[in-house]
Amino acid sequence: MGKCFRRLLPLLLLLTLPAVVQAQLTFTTNNGAITITGWRGIPPAVLVIPSATNGYPVTSIGLSAFQYASVTDVTIPGSVTNIGTNAFFDCAALTKVSITIGVLIIGQAAFCACSKLISVTIPDSVTSIEPQAFLGCTALPSVTIPDSATNLGPNAFSACSSLTNVSIGNGLTSIGKSAFAACSSLTSLTIPNSVTNIGELAFSNCHDLASLMIPDSVTRIGNYAFYNCTSLTNVSLGNGVTTIGGYAFQGCAGLTSVTIPGGVTNLGAYAFYKCNSLTSAFFEGNAPPLGATLFSANANLTVYYLPGTTGWNQWFSPPPAVLWNPQPQRVVVQTNQIGFTITGTTNIPIVVEACTDLTTGNWTPLQTCALTNGSIYFSDPDWTNYPARLYRIRSP
Repeated sequence: MGKCFRRLLPLLLLLTLPAVVQAQLTFTTNNGAITITGWRGIPPAVLVIPSATNGYPVTSIGLSAFQYASVTDVTIPGSVTNIGTNAFFDCAALTKVSITIGVLIIGQAAFCACSKLISVTIPDSVTSIEPQAFLGCTALPSVTIPDSATNLGPNAFSACSSLTNVSIGNGLTSIGKSAFAACSSLTSLTIPNSVTNIGELAFSNCHDLASLMIPDSVTRIGNYAFYNCTSLTNVSLGNGVTTIGGYAFQGCAGLTSVTIPGGVTNLGAYAFYKCNSLTSAFFEGNAPPLGATLFSANANLTVYYLPGTTGWNQWFSPPPAVLWNPQPQRVVVQTNQIGFTITGTTNIPIVVEACTDLTTGNWTPLQTCALTNGSIYFSDPDWTNYPARLYRIRSP
Protein backbone atom coordinates (compact mmCIF):
# COMPACT_ATOMS: atom_id res chain seq x y z
CA MET A 1 0.00 0.00 0.00
CA GLY A 2 1.23 3.48 -0.80
CA LYS A 3 1.46 6.15 1.80
CA CYS A 4 -1.51 8.54 1.94
CA PHE A 5 -0.84 12.08 3.17
CA ARG A 6 -1.95 15.68 2.62
CA ARG A 7 0.19 18.43 1.16
CA LEU A 8 -0.16 21.96 -0.17
CA LEU A 9 0.55 22.18 -3.89
CA PRO A 10 2.18 25.36 -5.30
CA LEU A 11 0.45 26.49 -8.49
CA LEU A 12 0.97 29.48 -10.77
CA LEU A 13 -2.33 31.23 -11.43
CA LEU A 14 -3.12 33.76 -14.11
CA LEU A 15 -5.28 36.52 -12.65
CA THR A 16 -6.80 39.65 -14.14
CA LEU A 17 -4.07 41.65 -12.47
CA PRO A 18 -0.77 41.93 -14.38
CA ALA A 19 1.18 40.13 -11.67
CA VAL A 20 1.41 36.36 -11.40
CA VAL A 21 0.87 35.14 -7.84
CA GLN A 22 1.43 31.84 -6.14
CA ALA A 23 -1.36 30.04 -4.32
CA GLN A 24 -2.01 26.58 -2.89
CA LEU A 25 -4.14 23.53 -3.62
CA THR A 26 -4.64 20.79 -1.07
CA PHE A 27 -4.21 17.15 -2.06
CA THR A 28 -3.58 13.59 -0.96
CA THR A 29 -1.11 11.09 -2.35
CA ASN A 30 -1.88 7.40 -2.59
CA ASN A 31 0.19 4.78 -4.45
CA GLY A 32 2.11 7.48 -6.26
CA ALA A 33 -1.00 9.30 -7.54
CA ILE A 34 -2.36 12.65 -6.42
CA THR A 35 -6.00 13.52 -5.74
CA ILE A 36 -6.83 17.22 -5.51
CA THR A 37 -9.03 17.73 -2.44
CA GLY A 38 -9.57 21.48 -2.40
CA TRP A 39 -8.04 24.87 -1.94
CA ARG A 40 -6.33 26.56 0.97
CA GLY A 41 -7.96 29.98 1.25
CA ILE A 42 -10.02 31.58 -1.54
CA PRO A 43 -9.71 29.90 -4.97
CA PRO A 44 -8.64 32.10 -7.88
CA ALA A 45 -10.96 33.11 -10.72
CA VAL A 46 -8.91 31.17 -13.30
CA LEU A 47 -8.02 27.67 -12.12
CA VAL A 48 -5.54 25.47 -14.00
CA ILE A 49 -5.13 22.04 -12.44
CA PRO A 50 -1.51 20.83 -12.86
CA SER A 51 -0.81 17.47 -14.48
CA ALA A 52 1.88 16.57 -11.92
CA THR A 53 3.66 17.76 -8.82
CA ASN A 54 6.49 16.47 -6.67
CA GLY A 55 7.12 13.89 -9.36
CA TYR A 56 3.62 12.36 -9.04
CA PRO A 57 0.77 12.63 -11.57
CA VAL A 58 -2.47 14.36 -10.65
CA THR A 59 -5.06 11.67 -11.47
CA SER A 60 -8.24 12.71 -9.67
CA ILE A 61 -10.27 15.66 -8.44
CA GLY A 62 -11.84 14.57 -5.19
CA LEU A 63 -15.27 14.67 -3.60
CA SER A 64 -16.64 18.24 -3.40
CA ALA A 65 -13.12 19.61 -3.95
CA PHE A 66 -14.30 22.98 -5.33
CA GLN A 67 -17.95 22.93 -4.33
CA TYR A 68 -19.35 26.49 -4.13
CA ALA A 69 -15.98 27.96 -5.22
CA SER A 70 -15.95 31.35 -7.00
CA VAL A 71 -13.89 30.15 -9.98
CA THR A 72 -14.89 31.38 -13.46
CA ASP A 73 -12.62 29.33 -15.74
CA VAL A 74 -11.33 25.79 -15.15
CA THR A 75 -8.80 23.72 -17.12
CA ILE A 76 -8.43 20.03 -16.26
CA PRO A 77 -5.40 18.15 -17.63
CA GLY A 78 -5.42 14.77 -19.36
CA SER A 79 -3.56 13.17 -16.44
CA VAL A 80 -6.81 13.32 -14.49
CA THR A 81 -8.91 10.21 -15.12
CA ASN A 82 -11.74 10.96 -12.71
CA ILE A 83 -13.57 14.20 -11.91
CA GLY A 84 -15.18 13.29 -8.60
CA THR A 85 -18.69 13.60 -7.21
CA ASN A 86 -19.74 17.23 -6.60
CA ALA A 87 -16.25 18.38 -7.64
CA PHE A 88 -17.50 21.76 -8.91
CA PHE A 89 -21.05 21.63 -7.56
CA ASP A 90 -22.83 24.99 -7.56
CA CYS A 91 -19.87 27.06 -8.72
CA ALA A 92 -22.19 29.95 -9.46
CA ALA A 93 -19.57 32.08 -11.29
CA LEU A 94 -18.14 29.30 -13.49
CA THR A 95 -18.52 30.09 -17.22
CA LYS A 96 -15.95 27.88 -18.98
CA VAL A 97 -14.63 24.34 -18.47
CA SER A 98 -11.87 22.84 -20.63
CA ILE A 99 -11.34 19.11 -20.11
CA THR A 100 -8.25 17.66 -21.82
CA ILE A 101 -8.24 14.31 -23.61
CA GLY A 102 -7.33 11.58 -21.13
CA VAL A 103 -10.15 12.19 -18.65
CA LEU A 104 -12.38 9.09 -18.38
CA ILE A 105 -15.15 9.87 -15.89
CA ILE A 106 -17.16 13.00 -15.18
CA GLY A 107 -18.58 12.18 -11.78
CA GLN A 108 -22.01 12.47 -10.26
CA ALA A 109 -23.16 16.10 -9.98
CA ALA A 110 -19.61 17.19 -10.89
CA PHE A 111 -20.84 20.45 -12.46
CA CYS A 112 -24.40 20.42 -11.16
CA ALA A 113 -26.06 23.83 -10.68
CA CYS A 114 -23.27 25.77 -12.41
CA SER A 115 -25.87 28.24 -13.61
CA LYS A 116 -23.50 30.51 -15.61
CA LEU A 117 -21.64 27.76 -17.46
CA ILE A 118 -21.74 28.56 -21.20
CA SER A 119 -18.86 26.45 -22.55
CA VAL A 120 -17.72 22.92 -21.77
CA THR A 121 -15.32 20.73 -23.75
CA ILE A 122 -15.88 16.98 -23.26
CA PRO A 123 -12.95 15.17 -24.89
CA ASP A 124 -13.03 11.96 -26.91
CA SER A 125 -11.69 9.96 -23.99
CA VAL A 126 -14.58 10.30 -21.56
CA THR A 127 -16.38 6.98 -21.21
CA SER A 128 -18.94 7.86 -18.55
CA ILE A 129 -20.97 10.97 -17.77
CA GLU A 130 -22.43 10.16 -14.38
CA PRO A 131 -25.90 11.03 -13.00
CA GLN A 132 -26.67 14.74 -12.61
CA ALA A 133 -23.22 15.68 -13.97
CA PHE A 134 -24.51 18.89 -15.59
CA LEU A 135 -28.00 19.10 -14.09
CA GLY A 136 -29.27 22.64 -13.83
CA CYS A 137 -26.56 24.27 -15.99
CA THR A 138 -29.21 26.69 -17.16
CA ALA A 139 -26.96 28.87 -19.39
CA LEU A 140 -25.30 26.05 -21.36
CA PRO A 141 -26.29 26.47 -25.06
CA SER A 142 -24.81 23.33 -26.64
CA VAL A 143 -23.02 20.11 -25.83
CA THR A 144 -21.14 17.43 -27.76
CA ILE A 145 -21.01 13.95 -26.27
CA PRO A 146 -17.99 12.20 -27.83
CA ASP A 147 -17.90 8.77 -29.47
CA SER A 148 -15.90 7.44 -26.50
CA ALA A 149 -18.84 7.88 -24.11
CA THR A 150 -20.71 4.63 -23.48
CA ASN A 151 -22.65 5.71 -20.38
CA LEU A 152 -24.94 8.70 -19.93
CA GLY A 153 -26.42 8.64 -16.46
CA PRO A 154 -29.85 9.71 -15.21
CA ASN A 155 -30.45 13.48 -15.18
CA ALA A 156 -27.03 14.08 -16.75
CA PHE A 157 -28.18 17.25 -18.55
CA SER A 158 -31.68 17.71 -17.19
CA ALA A 159 -32.99 21.25 -16.59
CA CYS A 160 -30.37 22.76 -18.93
CA SER A 161 -33.01 25.21 -20.06
CA SER A 162 -30.82 27.11 -22.59
CA LEU A 163 -29.60 23.96 -24.35
CA THR A 164 -30.59 24.20 -28.03
CA ASN A 165 -28.19 21.76 -29.70
CA VAL A 166 -27.07 18.29 -28.62
CA SER A 167 -24.65 16.06 -30.54
CA ILE A 168 -24.57 12.47 -29.28
CA GLY A 169 -21.58 10.31 -30.20
CA ASN A 170 -21.71 6.88 -31.79
CA GLY A 171 -20.53 5.01 -28.70
CA LEU A 172 -23.63 5.54 -26.59
CA THR A 173 -26.02 2.58 -26.29
CA SER A 174 -28.48 3.96 -23.76
CA ILE A 175 -29.83 7.43 -22.97
CA GLY A 176 -30.42 7.43 -19.23
CA LYS A 177 -33.56 8.25 -17.29
CA SER A 178 -34.38 11.99 -17.47
CA ALA A 179 -31.02 12.59 -19.19
CA PHE A 180 -32.33 15.67 -21.04
CA ALA A 181 -35.60 16.24 -19.18
CA ALA A 182 -36.79 19.86 -19.06
CA CYS A 183 -34.26 21.03 -21.65
CA SER A 184 -37.00 23.37 -22.75
CA SER A 185 -35.02 25.14 -25.53
CA LEU A 186 -33.87 21.98 -27.33
CA THR A 187 -35.15 22.29 -30.91
CA SER A 188 -33.66 19.32 -32.77
CA LEU A 189 -31.98 16.06 -31.93
CA THR A 190 -30.03 13.35 -33.76
CA ILE A 191 -29.93 9.97 -32.05
CA PRO A 192 -27.08 7.81 -33.41
CA ASN A 193 -27.42 4.23 -34.62
CA SER A 194 -25.55 2.94 -31.57
CA VAL A 195 -28.43 3.73 -29.19
CA THR A 196 -30.75 0.81 -28.34
CA ASN A 197 -32.61 2.23 -25.35
CA ILE A 198 -34.20 5.61 -24.62
CA GLY A 199 -34.85 5.75 -20.89
CA GLU A 200 -37.87 6.91 -18.93
CA LEU A 201 -38.51 10.66 -19.07
CA ALA A 202 -35.34 11.03 -21.18
CA PHE A 203 -36.63 14.04 -23.16
CA SER A 204 -39.78 14.88 -21.21
CA ASN A 205 -40.83 18.53 -21.15
CA CYS A 206 -38.50 19.49 -24.01
CA HIS A 207 -41.10 22.03 -25.09
CA ASP A 208 -39.28 23.37 -28.18
CA LEU A 209 -38.37 19.99 -29.70
CA ALA A 210 -40.00 20.11 -33.15
CA SER A 211 -38.85 16.98 -34.97
CA LEU A 212 -37.51 13.58 -34.02
CA MET A 213 -35.95 10.68 -35.91
CA ILE A 214 -35.43 7.49 -33.92
CA PRO A 215 -33.04 5.09 -35.73
CA ASP A 216 -33.63 1.40 -36.40
CA SER A 217 -31.14 0.49 -33.65
CA VAL A 218 -33.50 1.64 -30.89
CA THR A 219 -35.61 -1.21 -29.52
CA ARG A 220 -37.12 0.43 -26.44
CA ILE A 221 -38.66 3.84 -25.78
CA GLY A 222 -39.25 4.20 -22.05
CA ASN A 223 -42.26 5.44 -20.13
CA TYR A 224 -42.83 9.21 -20.48
CA ALA A 225 -39.73 9.43 -22.75
CA PHE A 226 -41.12 12.37 -24.76
CA TYR A 227 -43.88 13.41 -22.40
CA ASN A 228 -45.20 16.93 -22.92
CA CYS A 229 -42.97 17.81 -25.88
CA THR A 230 -45.61 20.28 -26.96
CA SER A 231 -43.92 21.53 -30.16
CA LEU A 232 -43.22 18.09 -31.58
CA THR A 233 -44.91 17.89 -34.99
CA ASN A 234 -42.94 15.14 -36.74
CA VAL A 235 -41.82 11.76 -35.37
CA SER A 236 -40.12 8.95 -37.30
CA LEU A 237 -39.95 5.68 -35.37
CA GLY A 238 -37.32 3.19 -36.51
CA ASN A 239 -38.23 -0.32 -37.62
CA GLY A 240 -36.31 -1.85 -34.70
CA VAL A 241 -38.64 -0.48 -32.02
CA THR A 242 -40.42 -3.25 -30.11
CA THR A 243 -41.52 -1.35 -26.97
CA ILE A 244 -43.13 2.06 -26.64
CA GLY A 245 -43.67 2.73 -22.96
CA GLY A 246 -46.73 4.08 -21.23
CA TYR A 247 -47.35 7.82 -21.69
CA ALA A 248 -44.26 7.93 -23.96
CA PHE A 249 -45.66 10.75 -26.14
CA GLN A 250 -48.49 11.97 -23.91
CA GLY A 251 -49.13 15.70 -24.22
CA CYS A 252 -47.33 16.10 -27.57
CA ALA A 253 -50.04 18.52 -28.59
CA GLY A 254 -48.44 19.48 -31.94
CA LEU A 255 -48.08 15.93 -33.27
CA THR A 256 -50.30 15.45 -36.32
CA SER A 257 -49.37 11.97 -37.62
CA VAL A 258 -47.50 8.92 -36.40
CA THR A 259 -46.54 5.57 -37.89
CA ILE A 260 -46.11 2.67 -35.46
CA PRO A 261 -43.70 0.04 -36.86
CA GLY A 262 -44.83 -3.54 -37.31
CA GLY A 263 -42.24 -4.81 -34.82
CA VAL A 264 -43.88 -3.06 -31.87
CA THR A 265 -45.21 -5.81 -29.62
CA ASN A 266 -45.48 -3.81 -26.40
CA LEU A 267 -47.39 -0.54 -26.66
CA GLY A 268 -47.94 1.06 -23.27
CA ALA A 269 -51.15 2.61 -21.99
CA TYR A 270 -51.84 6.23 -22.95
CA ALA A 271 -48.75 6.28 -25.19
CA PHE A 272 -50.27 9.05 -27.36
CA TYR A 273 -52.81 10.44 -24.91
CA LYS A 274 -53.60 14.15 -25.15
CA CYS A 275 -51.99 14.43 -28.58
CA ASN A 276 -54.92 16.62 -29.52
CA SER A 277 -53.71 17.56 -33.03
CA LEU A 278 -53.22 13.94 -34.07
CA THR A 279 -55.30 13.19 -37.17
CA SER A 280 -53.79 9.89 -38.33
CA ALA A 281 -52.06 6.92 -36.70
CA PHE A 282 -50.70 4.24 -39.06
CA PHE A 283 -50.17 0.76 -37.62
CA GLU A 284 -47.86 -1.48 -39.68
CA GLY A 285 -48.47 -4.48 -37.41
CA ASN A 286 -51.28 -6.22 -35.60
CA ALA A 287 -53.85 -4.46 -33.44
CA PRO A 288 -52.95 -3.61 -29.83
CA PRO A 289 -54.56 -5.75 -27.10
CA LEU A 290 -58.29 -5.38 -26.76
CA GLY A 291 -59.21 -2.51 -24.44
CA ALA A 292 -55.84 -0.70 -24.65
CA THR A 293 -56.23 3.06 -24.25
CA LEU A 294 -53.67 4.76 -26.46
CA PHE A 295 -55.28 7.98 -27.65
CA SER A 296 -57.52 10.73 -26.38
CA ALA A 297 -61.07 10.87 -27.67
CA ASN A 298 -60.30 12.99 -30.73
CA ALA A 299 -63.02 13.43 -33.31
CA ASN A 300 -60.45 14.13 -36.05
CA LEU A 301 -58.26 11.06 -35.44
CA THR A 302 -58.36 7.95 -37.64
CA VAL A 303 -56.37 4.76 -37.10
CA TYR A 304 -55.16 3.03 -40.28
CA TYR A 305 -54.03 -0.60 -40.56
CA LEU A 306 -52.48 -2.68 -43.34
CA PRO A 307 -53.84 -5.70 -45.22
CA GLY A 308 -52.80 -9.01 -43.68
CA THR A 309 -52.55 -7.73 -40.10
CA THR A 310 -54.82 -9.18 -37.42
CA GLY A 311 -57.00 -8.16 -34.50
CA TRP A 312 -58.57 -5.13 -36.13
CA ASN A 313 -62.02 -6.67 -36.22
CA GLN A 314 -62.01 -6.29 -32.44
CA TRP A 315 -60.86 -2.66 -32.46
CA PHE A 316 -63.45 -0.39 -30.94
CA SER A 317 -63.96 3.28 -31.74
CA PRO A 318 -63.35 6.11 -31.24
CA PRO A 319 -61.09 6.49 -33.05
CA PRO A 320 -62.26 4.31 -35.95
CA ALA A 321 -59.88 1.83 -37.59
CA VAL A 322 -59.74 1.92 -41.41
CA LEU A 323 -57.98 -0.40 -43.86
CA TRP A 324 -55.14 1.42 -45.66
CA ASN A 325 -54.79 -0.38 -48.98
CA PRO A 326 -53.91 1.91 -51.92
CA GLN A 327 -53.10 0.05 -55.15
CA PRO A 328 -51.82 1.53 -58.46
CA GLN A 329 -53.73 0.40 -61.51
CA ARG A 330 -52.95 0.42 -65.25
CA VAL A 331 -50.17 2.86 -66.22
CA VAL A 332 -51.00 5.26 -69.07
CA VAL A 333 -48.17 6.86 -71.08
CA GLN A 334 -49.10 9.87 -73.16
CA THR A 335 -47.03 12.28 -75.21
CA ASN A 336 -45.70 14.39 -72.37
CA GLN A 337 -46.78 12.64 -69.19
CA ILE A 338 -47.20 9.35 -67.40
CA GLY A 339 -50.16 8.57 -65.17
CA PHE A 340 -52.00 5.85 -63.28
CA THR A 341 -55.11 5.40 -61.19
CA ILE A 342 -54.78 4.60 -57.47
CA THR A 343 -57.66 2.77 -55.80
CA GLY A 344 -58.38 1.77 -52.23
CA THR A 345 -60.53 2.48 -49.18
CA THR A 346 -62.47 5.71 -49.57
CA ASN A 347 -60.76 8.86 -48.29
CA ILE A 348 -57.54 7.19 -47.06
CA PRO A 349 -54.58 9.64 -47.23
CA ILE A 350 -51.59 8.90 -49.45
CA VAL A 351 -48.33 10.43 -50.63
CA VAL A 352 -46.97 9.66 -54.12
CA GLU A 353 -43.18 9.85 -54.36
CA ALA A 354 -40.64 9.50 -57.16
CA CYS A 355 -37.01 8.41 -57.31
CA THR A 356 -34.46 8.25 -60.14
CA ASP A 357 -31.99 5.85 -58.48
CA LEU A 358 -32.94 3.19 -55.92
CA THR A 359 -29.35 2.95 -54.69
CA THR A 360 -29.52 6.50 -53.29
CA GLY A 361 -32.94 6.11 -51.67
CA ASN A 362 -33.71 9.77 -52.37
CA TRP A 363 -37.49 9.84 -52.75
CA THR A 364 -39.20 13.13 -53.63
CA PRO A 365 -42.84 13.75 -52.64
CA LEU A 366 -44.91 14.71 -55.69
CA GLN A 367 -48.48 14.72 -54.42
CA THR A 368 -50.29 14.39 -51.09
CA CYS A 369 -53.96 13.64 -51.35
CA ALA A 370 -56.86 11.39 -50.29
CA LEU A 371 -58.66 8.70 -52.30
CA THR A 372 -61.92 10.59 -52.70
CA ASN A 373 -64.65 8.05 -53.48
CA GLY A 374 -61.99 5.35 -53.38
CA SER A 375 -59.76 6.42 -56.26
CA ILE A 376 -57.63 9.19 -57.71
CA TYR A 377 -55.72 9.69 -60.96
CA PHE A 378 -52.07 10.70 -60.61
CA SER A 379 -50.02 12.10 -63.49
CA ASP A 380 -46.44 13.29 -63.80
CA PRO A 381 -45.78 15.76 -66.63
CA ASP A 382 -42.06 15.96 -65.74
CA TRP A 383 -41.23 12.29 -66.21
CA THR A 384 -39.56 12.90 -69.59
CA ASN A 385 -36.94 15.07 -67.88
CA TYR A 386 -35.33 11.98 -66.33
CA PRO A 387 -33.62 8.94 -67.88
CA ALA A 388 -35.64 6.77 -65.49
CA ARG A 389 -38.22 7.47 -62.80
CA LEU A 390 -39.71 5.14 -60.21
CA TYR A 391 -42.83 5.73 -58.13
CA ARG A 392 -44.12 4.58 -54.78
CA ILE A 393 -47.09 5.22 -52.49
CA ARG A 394 -46.66 5.76 -48.75
CA SER A 395 -48.63 7.04 -45.78
CA PRO A 396 -48.31 10.75 -44.87
